[in-house]
Amino acid sequence: MAWQESPLTGFRCFHPLHLIPWPSSARAASQGVKRDIDKGMWRAYCFFVLGKEGTTPMAYFELQPAEAELQQLAEQYWQEAGEREQQLEKAAYEAGEAIRGGDYTLPNLEAIVRWKSERAVHYLIGNSNENIKSALEIAASPKASTHDAICALVGLRGVDISIASSILATIYPERYAVLDYRALEALGHAKHDVDFYAEYNATCNRLAECGMVKAQDDLPGATALHALERALWQWSRIRSEQIPTPQ
Repeated sequence: MAWQESPLTGFRCFHPLHLIPWPSSARAASQGVKRDIDKGMWRAYCFFVLGKEGTTPMAYFELQPAEAELQQLAEQYWQEAGEREQQLEKAAYEAGEAIRGGDYTLPNLEAIVRWKSERAVHYLIGNSNENIKSALEIAASPKASTHDAICALVGLRGVDISIASSILATIYPERYAVLDYRALEALGHAKHDVDFYAEYNATCNRLAECGMVKAQDDLPGATALHALERALWQWSRIRSEQIPTPQ
């Protein structure tokens, strides 16, 4: 099997992503994996890179929903979203498209942030127009790395890593996934930092490239990547509704 350089991370990695077991030796070597996963041979998605010291596991994700359910979950997500949620998402992706076209303005930033966090919108006025323009320009640059784009955005008041990922996803829906707690649950994780987002985003891209879910062409962010996000989010919502409330 050949190694290829990832366009998302710059690392050399296996492509496409394969289903592999996670051996005990690798688990012990990885400080990022804190849960006991010694359950034998089971489905898992692991992102490996070839560094100076050989093959190194960068992140570990286990896809929780069945692959065959993903398309249905993505459709169900949109059907069950309220009209306000649908309008906010449409407005966010229209703003992302405008930013991609060079319109680095506060109104576009507000439209995206409002989609994910109404509470964070009022913090945005604490940023100067110059700072907003600079951050959005870096984020919209096709040459910017995931790390540089995220760091530029979180430098703005009112923008954390999750919101920064949402901004990137609306600008480049074919490249970036939204870092959402429900989607993370559907991949067996709940950790948030810049390096983790880069690995999470690469994993989502790998899953989307495998053709497990198709783009929803009539919905905002019409890419397989965003359809995957909807499917993962919907799986987590259904699961949370099925968990009995402690008495």
